[in-house]
Formats: sequence, structure tokens, C-alpha cells
Amino acid sequence: MTIYLILILLFRVSDRINDNGRVAAKVKTDNLELQTWADLPAELLELILSGLVVADNIRVSAVCKRWCSVASSVRVMNQSPWLMYFPKSGSCYTFYDPVHEKTHFIEFPKLDGCHVSYTKDGWLLLYRSECAENHPLFFFNPFTRELIKLPRFAMTYHIAAFSCAPTSTECVIFTVKHVDPTVVAITTCSPGANKWTTVNYKNCSFFSWNRWTRIVFSNGLFYCLSDKGLLRMFDPVKYTWGVLNLLPPGFPECFLVKNWWKGKFMIEHEGNIFVIDIYCRDVLIIFKLDLTAMEWKEVTTLDGSTLFAGFLSSHSKTYLSGVMRNSIYFSKVRLHGKRCISFSLDDHKYYPSLQCHDWVELDAFENMWVEPPKDFAGWM
Repeated sequence: MTIYLILILLFRVSDRINDNGRVAAKVKTDNLELQTWADLPAELLELILSGLVVADNIRVSAVCKRWCSVASSVRVMNQSPWLMYFPKSGSCYTFYDPVHEKTHFIEFPKLDGCHVSYTKDGWLLLYRSECAENHPLFFFNPFTRELIKLPRFAMTYHIAAFSCAPTSTECVIFTVKHVDPTVVAITTCSPGANKWTTVNYKNCSFFSWNRWTRIVFSNGLFYCLSDKGLLRMFDPVKYTWGVLNLLPPGFPECFLVKNWWKGKFMIEHEGNIFVIDIYCRDVLIIFKLDLTAMEWKEVTTLDGSTLFAGFLSSHSKTYLSGVMRNSIYFSKVRLHGKRCISFSLDDHKYYPSLQCHDWVELDAFENMWVEPPKDFAGWM
């Protein structure tokens, strides 16, 4: 919102305010030249600045000390994701807050025997493993303890994801698996539906799937990065299944390296698709998908944003406090559980230093990033 728009809003709001004569019912043009921005009533200034996005809030805070004080008081910063660890046994789950470097231990008996398929918007998509033919699939929010059931579904050898929080009417659950070397089955559902919808598509034999396949939802499409580095797209509205015949730089040269794909992460950020490549290099490299030029381009900055890379899903955040900006945080904690491994694009190095960055771990899927609600401080 520009200063000009703020002025228009100021006049419109001023016409409606009549609190003990502090603001006139009508502002006359002749008096405007005698007024300054410093004369704005505190209540009116808070009302205007509270409606700004964080970027504009930061800009107007540079006007003067008074504006800076009011802008800071109404500024809403984004919440950093937390790391959630699934226990080897029992029902005690560990949560790590990277901003305050605090650990929480919470009991969730309802999740006994469950496995996570995907995380997004603070929700987990889980399935139970006690029945191989008909897994109960459901959503669970560990911060609010809300649970949303879904129609029963045979979750065998599927890769799954969802578009947004299941409380939204726009939510779509997406699963994909190989039926045979040339056919792939895509199954979708929405919260509140009575059944799943499955459609089979012809699939190139070299576009294989495994648990390392990355999936993100962006601009109405599910993007799937296979273990061979190929990118598939699924439109849940048109039910189309297409492929982009381009590989991120560095993928083909690593085909013969054992477990090379485990050092790759795919993240959606402000409508763009990014791939993080760390496995074959000491220095992290990020590629951005340019759909106009139909090519991957290397980027050297995130413009102050922070990425949180994980195997089940990854997240991006802007205007975070307490974490390094223009950095990538990974789902590993070092220094006796006190600090996440991160990579700074500004400094071109990892923190903490001299850490082992081996992503081929058996328990790589036993921890994940989850997004707590705004201003969530912990469980009481």
C-alpha cells in the first residue's frame, strides 16, 4: 500500500470517526496544508498500519520514530516451522523450535502405528500400517489435536501429498503409484468426500517412483520430481498428467552415484519451483524452474527468505525473526539438540561448521517440518 493510498484511506476513515471531537467529521481541503503526518491520532495510525503486509509495514516504519514504534507494535511476523520427530516406540513425540532452540515432548496415543505421508499448513497426512490392504488415511494437526477422517484407502506403494489445509474447501489429496512399468495410477480425494477417484495414465518406463520422489503443489498443479530427475505435472481440475522433458543441471552426471537423489529437495516458494542440490558438492546449489523459458536456472539469493528442506515436504517463509534469512534449514539438529544445520547463501557455508551432511540416513523419514499456528508458543 503506497502513501497515496494510505492518505485516501485516512480521509475515508476520518469521515467516520467522531470520538469526543478528536477528529472532525469532515476534513476540509484548506486545512490539509497545515497538517503533518505526525498529527495523526494514534488510534487511526494503528488502524491503517495494521492493514499493511509485512513488507509495506517495514517501509512505513522508516518515516519517523513514532511511525516506527506503531508499525512495530502491529507488525505480524511469520512463524517458523518446527521439527517433529516420530518415536521409535511409544507415543511420545518430540518437537524442536529452531527460533527459541527449545524442545517439547508431547504424547499422542492416537498416532500409535501411524506413518506420515506429507505435511503442509500445520497438518499431517497419516496412514496406519496394521492393515496392508485397507489403510485408514486421515489428517491430524498436532498443535490443535484436530483429526479429520478420510474414506478408507489401500495405501500400498503410494506417494501422497495434499494441496492445502484440509479445513479449506480447496483441499485435494493426491496419490500416485506404478501399476506396471508403463501405467501409473493417480488417485484423488477431498475432505468430506465419500470415495476416492482413480485414473490410470500411460507412463514412460524411465519415470520411476520410490519414497524419495518429491511433490509440491503450486499454481493449481502438483509437481512431481522423480528419482531420475524428471518433472511430472498433475492438474486436479482437468485431470491431465504431463511431463516436462528437462532435468535440473547436475542430475544426469550423478546417475551412477549411489543414492545421489537423496541430496535433492524440491520447494515451492511464492509460486515458483526450486530444487536444492547438495549431495555431490560441498557447496549447496539452488535451481529455479523458469516455465517461460522452459529451463532450470541457478539462483544465488532467496531475497531474504528462508527455506526449510525436508524429505516428506519442504517449506518457505519470509520475514522470520530469530532465524537466518537467505538461508536453508535442514531437518537435522546438532550441538546436543541445540541448533539446526543450515546453509547461508550470503556466507556460502554451513552452520554449525564442520558438520557431516550425510542425507542417506535410515531415519530420514522419521522427522519432518510442521508449521505451528501464528504466535504459537508451546503446549500448556
